[in-house]
Amino acid sequence: MLLPRARPEDHGVDPAAIAAFIDALGQTGGVHGAVVVRDGAVIAEGWWEPYGPELRHSMYSVSKSFTSVAIGLAVAEGRLSIDDRVIDLLPEDAPAEASGRLASLRVRHLLTMTTGHAVDTVDSLHLAADGGWARAILATELPHEPGKVFVYNSGATYLLSAIITRLTGAGLLEYLGPRLLVPLGIEGATWQQSPEGIATGGWGLSITTEQLAVFAEFCRLEGLWAGARLVPVEWMRAATAFQVPTDDPDRDEKAPDWREGYGYQFWRSRHGYRADGAFGQFAVVLPEQGMVVALTSGLPDGAPLLDLIWEHLLPGAAVAPVTPKALALPLPLGAAHAEPAQRTLSFPPQATGALRRFALDGSPLDLVNLAGTHRIPVGHGRWLAGEVAHQGVRVPVAAAGAWVDAATWVAQIWLVETPFRATLTLTDDGADVRLDATLNVSFGPVEFAALQGGLSSGIVERAGSGADWTLTVQITEAGAVTLELAEG
Repeated sequence: MLLPRARPEDHGVDPAAIAAFIDALGQTGGVHGAVVVRDGAVIAEGWWEPYGPELRHSMYSVSKSFTSVAIGLAVAEGRLSIDDRVIDLLPEDAPAEASGRLASLRVRHLLTMTTGHAVDTVDSLHLAADGGWARAILATELPHEPGKVFVYNSGATYLLSAIITRLTGAGLLEYLGPRLLVPLGIEGATWQQSPEGIATGGWGLSITTEQLAVFAEFCRLEGLWAGARLVPVEWMRAATAFQVPTDDPDRDEKAPDWREGYGYQFWRSRHGYRADGAFGQFAVVLPEQGMVVALTSGLPDGAPLLDLIWEHLLPGAAVAPVTPKALALPLPLGAAHAEPAQRTLSFPPQATGALRRFALDGSPLDLVNLAGTHRIPVGHGRWLAGEVAHQGVRVPVAAAGAWVDAATWVAQIWLVETPFRATLTLTDDGADVRLDATLNVSFGPVEFAALQGGLSSGIVERAGSGADWTLTVQITEAGAVTLELAEG
C-alpha cells in the first residue's frame, strides 16, 4: 500500500455518500478500479473482478499529465524554457525550410494544445514510412497561427517526449524515475515507445489505480511529497490552471467538463482539475475538498463518471476537514490607545497586593520572587510574544491588551507553556490608580486584593498612532512595584 487507509467519517466524509458513489460506479458496468483519497488517506477503494489492485492499467491520455511534469522538471533544471522554439529543440526533425508558423511554434503551444494544427496529428504518425514520428508531425501543415486555436493533439505531447529524450538522453520513464516515480513509490510502470525508441508521451503509460491516486495526491500537494519539494510549485500551479479556452460549439452539450479550459496537459473541470484518459481513466483533483479520485475504466464515454463524482461525493464532503487558517484565544476588546499614551505607576510593598500575591502555585512564574525588570510586548488585536525572567530562565509569554474605555486598560498575559493566564486591569479615574489582577485557573485563589497608588511621574507624552504597547514591571526584593505602560 502506498497510502494510509482511514474511515471516511474520520475525514469528514459521509459513508453513505461513499456507498452511493461506489454503487453508482458499479452500475455503469465498465469501471474497473476506484480509489478515493482525502487529506492523504484512502477512504474508499474497490476493484470489480476480474480487475484487482495489483494490476497495471492503460492510462491513455492521463499519460500527458506525467509528460507535463517531466517538462516542468526540465525547465527547473535549466534545460529549456517553455518559450523555446520547437525547431531549435528538435533540429534534426525540422524541415529544411520551416514555414513562418512552424518557426513560431513554441513549447508553450505544445503544452496547451494550441499548435496551429487543424486536427490531431496522431493518426498521421503511422503513415510515416521511416518511423520518424517527430519529423512527420513537424512536416504537417499549420493552418492556424500557433497559440490561437485549441485543438486536442496527442502528437504535440509526443513532441514534448521527444524534446525530453533529446535534451536528457533518457526516455520519460528513465528521466522521471529518480525525480518523481521513485519518491512517490510508483514501481513497475511501463510506457509504450515509438519506432524511434521514444516514449509516446501522450498515451501509453500503464500503472495501477492506486499509483494513479498517488500521482493525483502529489498534484493536489502542488509538487510536494513527504516533506520534499519534487517539482516547483510554480510549475504545478501553472500546469493545472486555466491556460486556454476549450469551449467548442460542436462539442456535446452533455460534456460540460470539457468546456472548462486546459492547462499544461491537464484539463480543468467544473470542480478542480484532472488528468484525463480515453475510456474513463481519471485522476480528479479537488483542492477545495482536499480530495482526489482515481478511476480506471473501460467505457465508451467517461463523462458520466465525472457526473457521479459531482452528484455523490461532493455533497458528502462539502467542507474539507482542515484546520482553520486562524485559531486564536479571545482577545481583550477595545480601542488601541487612549490618552495619556504613557503612564508610570508606583506601588509600595503590600503583603496582600495583587502582584505581591501573584503566585501560580508551582508554575514557572511566581511574581513574588520575580525581582527585576520585565518588559512584556502587549499587542492590540493580536498576541505578541515576549519573555519574563525567573531564576535565570527566560519564561515565554504572549500578551494582548486594549482600552475598554478611556480610563480602563485590560491586558491578558498567557504563560504559553502552562495553562495559566493573568488578567491585569488598570483603572485611572483621575485621582487614584488601581491595579486588579486575576488568574484563569489556580490551585489557590484566582482573585487578589487590588493595588492602589498614583502617578509617580505624571503624563510623559500624549497619545500617538501606535496600536501596541509595552508593559514594564519592576519589582524590588522588598516587593515594591513600578509599572510603566508605553506605546509601541
